[in-house]
Amino acid sequence: MTEPRPDPVPPPGAVRTAAPLFAVDGVEVRFGGLVALDDVSLAVAPGSVHGVIGPNGAGKTTLFNVCCGFVRPDAGTLSWHGEPVRDLRPHKLAGTGIARTLQGVGLFRGLTVTENVMIGADRHRRAGFGSALLALRRSDRDERALRDRALAALDELGAAHYADRLPGSLPYPVQKRVALARALVAEPEMLLLDEPASGLGEDEMAELGALIRTLTARMAVVLVEHHMDLVMSVCDRITVLDFGKVVADGPPDEVRDDPAVVDAYLGEEAVQ
Repeated sequence: MTEPRPDPVPPPGAVRTAAPLFAVDGVEVRFGGLVALDDVSLAVAPGSVHGVIGPNGAGKTTLFNVCCGFVRPDAGTLSWHGEPVRDLRPHKLAGTGIARTLQGVGLFRGLTVTENVMIGADRHRRAGFGSALLALRRSDRDERALRDRALAALDELGAAHYADRLPGSLPYPVQKRVALARALVAEPEMLLLDEPASGLGEDEMAELGALIRTLTARMAVVLVEHHMDLVMSVCDRITVLDFGKVVADGPPDEVRDDPAVVDAYLGEEAVQ
């Protein structure tokens, strides 16, 4: 019998009908008297790239922090695979199947590139803390397996030849690759990217966009980003925030032409 061919990577904006992998429904966040998010909802489809955009102060970072478990909403719900998530915390993300990168690189300066990435692969460790402490044989096998995973992730991003370097000795764009490798090595079902294009040149941004599209073959991606060329080229769906509210949500072409988006964020020149 002929082996079935894998589904091709879909182009940005392709119609998807699958139930949401991750959903935010009616979320509100208040900081004292400031309403940071007001009845915000979004639904991330499996294998899609979902962008979140908006002007400065629109609530993008707060929404990202809600999705990461850094901020607990005052109202609303989160769901994962259709089930409510009641106690999402940053240290539980990897075990849930979610990985993230932050606006900065967040690398440990005293560890090598490989060791930094291995931290992201820790969910695959089989030996317990006691075995690692006593340097037992199983722990040694674990260590080699995690190192192999880390090197494979670095190789995917073209950074394997920096494996033994310290992060502080590398150019900032390379540090960004290492931080991304640390997230990918966890093999998440959903990857949260916060401003991944910051500090990158045009060529590096184009490479990032191509990489993000290939990732949809094995995970969903939530992209918080202010570079509109990148957002419009890679996203299947975009949620637009302004003053903590959703002002538009839909495929890139619809969002680009939405008058509310033009008024709130993009400006007339960006949509011509």
